[in-house]
Amino acid sequence: MALTKRRDLRTGLPVWTAYRTSIPNGSPITRDLSTDVLIVGAGISGILVAHSLAATGLRVVMIDRRGPLLGSTPASTALLQFEIDTPLIRLQRRLGARYAQAAWLRSLAALRSLHRTIRSARIRADVAIRPSLLLAGAALDAGALAAETRARRRIGLPSRYLSRSELRAHFGLQRQAAILSEENLVANPRALGAALLRRAMNAGTRLYSPHEITEVHTNSTRCVASTDAGHTITSRHIIFCTGYEMPPWIPTDGHRISSTWVLATRPQPRVLWPRSALIWEAADPYLYVRATLDGRVICGGEDEAFADPKRRDARTAAKTLVLQRKLGALLPHINTDADYTWTGSFGQSDTGLPTIGAVPGHPRCYAVLGYGGNGITFSMLAAELLTGAVLGRPDPDAGLFAFK
Repeated sequence: MALTKRRDLRTGLPVWTAYRTSIPNGSPITRDLSTDVLIVGAGISGILVAHSLAATGLRVVMIDRRGPLLGSTPASTALLQFEIDTPLIRLQRRLGARYAQAAWLRSLAALRSLHRTIRSARIRADVAIRPSLLLAGAALDAGALAAETRARRRIGLPSRYLSRSELRAHFGLQRQAAILSEENLVANPRALGAALLRRAMNAGTRLYSPHEITEVHTNSTRCVASTDAGHTITSRHIIFCTGYEMPPWIPTDGHRISSTWVLATRPQPRVLWPRSALIWEAADPYLYVRATLDGRVICGGEDEAFADPKRRDARTAAKTLVLQRKLGALLPHINTDADYTWTGSFGQSDTGLPTIGAVPGHPRCYAVLGYGGNGITFSMLAAELLTGAVLGRPDPDAGLFAFK
């Protein structure tokens, strides 16, 4: 019996399937294994953690029930931002100024670290630097955006307030106001994950799939995981990078599952907006928009807090029409016809911050969850924090994201 409940993570055809990507294959487990670190989950989070750990010389084994990059990662829209779902001014009121500011600054540091990793590895994966625009909406009006900008700039975040006239002049958008933030990225998440996985495997990481973990026992010296192949994997540490498919003994208080819907148009590079800026709204539900390097427009949102796949999938047609209407109102010159549509479920937290760290009551066991809209940025953060934990070099920011 599987240790975690298998869920239907996504439905439809993500646009990334339109681009050829060679993904390394996993191997069957044919014997008992021993390693320094066992990573459960071979999506972008597990891959980034494996890439970071393997670079230190540690022996790493990965296992995945589906296969590499076959879970939630292909459903990602890969808006790689340092901006956290919860605005800084609200997070300060909830958690205190010092805590909230440290979390936002670490998100920026993680994004910069991810970019350095991509550049140093000479990974292409349709990665590009893009500004982002947070548009005024029902959740944050122009006055609140101005306050948010001041709070960000006080701690050195690369953000600037745009008035209605500035937003129209620079980006052609008809909204009350916006925050312009620099240093964000876009990517093809399947291609990025595949490139990082190849590098991790070249550094010695072993990948086994499709295989399930059926049982785990940990103590002060080791972890023993049983597999559906009838063999065990003994490790010094075990890390769960399985999204919201977590073992029942990993705490999930303050976390919930939501679903999102996405469409992608045909390529239309000649009518894209200035700088192909990432666009998202301060609204609930909010809209998010980006362009691919060949000019497709990706538009998503209309999130709802449920994970039932039948209910989720039944709404896809209606949600697509809503997204098309909103996209057309925002960018009237864009052809909103959908070439690809998909939907997926993801975990998020009440604060907008992920939980990353040691699992209480289970020595040498770690988990990562609650990434919300910052999936790949927080995956890089997890790689940094967990590498430090495994090496016995605690990160100064570890407490910000630890299990409470």
